[in-house]
Amino acid sequence: MKRYFLIYKECIRVAFATAATYRMNFFLNTIIMLLGDILFPLVTVLIYGSGAGFEGWSVYEVLLIQAVFTMSLAIADMTFHGIMWATMLAVREGNFEMSLLMPVDTMFLLMAKNFSIDAIGLFLGGLTIFIIALVHLAVPSVFMWLQFAAMFFIGMMVMMGIALIMAATSFKWVGNSRIPEIFDSIRSFGKYPQSIFPKTVLVISACFIPVAMIGFFPAATLMGRGSYVMFLAIIPCILFMMLGILLYRSMVRLYQGVGG
Repeated sequence: MKRYFLIYKECIRVAFATAATYRMNFFLNTIIMLLGDILFPLVTVLIYGSGAGFEGWSVYEVLLIQAVFTMSLAIADMTFHGIMWATMLAVREGNFEMSLLMPVDTMFLLMAKNFSIDAIGLFLGGLTIFIIALVHLAVPSVFMWLQFAAMFFIGMMVMMGIALIMAATSFKWVGNSRIPEIFDSIRSFGKYPQSIFPKTVLVISACFIPVAMIGFFPAATLMGRGSYVMFLAIIPCILFMMLGILLYRSMVRLYQGVGG
């Protein structure tokens, strides 16, 4: 365990050193990511400013949901999303064997090596919106904060499961660069109040591909609008992450060389 901690610590140090060396590239990546993902909260403000909106939800409640979603996405981009592209590229170019030769778990190694701080600006942007929205809402109790922390962590588990499933497809489907775009579209359902969707979508986003846990469920608990459905959704979320881990490790064991 200590060895893994030291490896991860060193990878973080390398990420910061790289950002310090290529400062302009770091700043441009940070700004582009921030502008690209902060667009949705701005659109929300414009929608409510025009007199429209999501029925039953105030502008600050929707902004809180989208802020939580943005922070979750930023943390995922910094910590484990890199495994998707790293696996795809390594399998395609035939150098995945280099990771297999290392005396550490392959999944952990690829996540650690691809730690990135480019999304730090995105996280700070989401955090800013989170604070602004929270100031205009009722003060959450300690119990609500604990629920929020638990839901937020479980939402990260869902994102990891999605990332690992997409990475696992690279071993058998080398040219799958469009798969992440499909998952991004599905994941976007988590940034809106679930009550605006049909029941079929609610079931899918809470049970089968539990993306509601990424943004909506944690924010709802913080607003005191939690329900038993949110807590029942914890089970499929955990199963989803376990599926991602098992599938990825199974594909690693079945890997036979260049091209999958």
